[in-house]
Amino acid sequence: MKLEGMHHITMITGDAQKNVDFYAEVLGLRLVKKTVNFDAPEAYHLYFGDEQGSAGSILTWFEFAGAAKGRAGAGMIRAIQLGVSSPAALDFWEARLSSKGHAGEREEGLLRFEDYDGLAFELVVANDGNPPLRAEHPEVPAEHAILGVEGARAYAGADLSADAGLLEDTLGFTAVGPGEYRLQGEQRHFHWSYDQPAEYGRQGAGTVHHIAWHSRDDDHVAWQGRAREAGMHVTPVIDRDYFNAIYFRQPQGILFEIATTSPGFAVDEDPGHLGEELRLPTQHERLRPQLERILRPLANPRIAQRERAQA
Repeated sequence: MKLEGMHHITMITGDAQKNVDFYAEVLGLRLVKKTVNFDAPEAYHLYFGDEQGSAGSILTWFEFAGAAKGRAGAGMIRAIQLGVSSPAALDFWEARLSSKGHAGEREEGLLRFEDYDGLAFELVVANDGNPPLRAEHPEVPAEHAILGVEGARAYAGADLSADAGLLEDTLGFTAVGPGEYRLQGEQRHFHWSYDQPAEYGRQGAGTVHHIAWHSRDDDHVAWQGRAREAGMHVTPVIDRDYFNAIYFRQPQGILFEIATTSPGFAVDEDPGHLGEELRLPTQHERLRPQLERILRPLANPRIAQRERAQA
């Protein structure tokens, strides 16, 4: 039984339209689902990824309108690594981000940048085996497109070894150095690492809420049992409409989720039109008239691109 790498990472933003503008327009990802927070349905929950909405490509945001900016600190993810194909792709993104007002910091094989909320990213050359998970954008050549999420760096909330047993013995990570791990699935892998925190964190816009690992459907309940046996306080299995999920806060203080492959993001939407209409969790469908009055309409650049191409 193996985890198949990362399923998704969920963040917080204070502005849903800026979120769409940056991730779907500037970074060229596909908005694959426009829905709401299960626990706060008056708030958007937006999902971005590749053309199919594949696990391993998905970045999601809860919008809490007007939320103050947060700061990554102890027990929080501080940077997300996105893969590209080559140093030439790093050149492309350095120029594109700068032209959009997001100057990056270049190092050997690496480009650091921040989004509009201050969320930290690293573009890295993905040359060690992950299958590419591309989205299509008319201004982003396919050879330079983002290829999925390669890894994440977190600030330790305790001693670097505090969760070593959980990661290695329970979840199947391999230690590759002090505070450095690799999760290898059948098809995809993920790099996970810790740094010592420089300051206390504060959750808010531009911070990570949780990270979800990818489980085969048939293994999900077994992962729940393994996490409990490791001493984690694990939730019941929760139906999130597009996947089933369990959650637990691990010894470093980071909220972990384990999510299934199925049913996927096309279960309630035509694959050719993912993210174009507001889809509500089954339990909140009765609130649609109220929520459509509350939620600010969002301009989706994918729709505008299609209309221009058809004109």
